[in-house]
Formats: sequence, structure tokens, C-alpha cells
Amino acid sequence: MGIIGPANEFWRLRIVKVDTADEFDFDWHPDILFREPPEKAAVETELFFVEAVSMDDSNRVERLGSFSDKAEAEECLADMNDDLICMTRSQFEEAHF
Repeated sequence: MGIIGPANEFWRLRIVKVDTADEFDFDWHPDILFREPPEKAAVETELFFVEAVSMDDSNRVERLGSFSDKAEAEECLADMNDDLICMTRSQFEEAHF
């Protein structure tokens, strides 16, 4: 049997930003390097994940959504924060996990 209570006593929400570039970020200094910087710059894509983190165990993380736009991730986070405040633990987990 699970523990009953407000969801915000069991979970907190966060946004995690991940860069998905295929190459390393280098600072090119023509006075130091013996070769020219690459012609084509690496295309970087950012992803934003909305995650729930357990208040009891910070290693327990549930990914609730992924977004390519920061504003969408922030909007989702705000909506889920409202649910976190209004719902019980079981209602929140059933709705979002």
C-alpha cells in the first residue's frame, strides 16, 4: 500500500537542458594552432527535459516530457507544478508517469 499525501511533498520538478552537438566545442586561436578552424561549424541542437525528482531519493528521476523549445518546456513545467500542488501523490503519478 502506498503512502497518501500531497504530490508536492513527494516530488519536485525541474528542467534539464541538453546540448546534442556531435562535436566538441573548441575555441580556435589562430596564433596558437597550426591549422585553420573548420569551415563548417557544428550544428547544435538543444533539448529540454521536464523531470520529476523524488524528495526521498534524489537519484530517482522520472522524465515527464522532452521539448526542443525552452518556452514549451517552461509552460509544461508551470502546468505540472499546478498539478503538483493540487493533486495527491497517486493522482499526479497516474496522470504524468
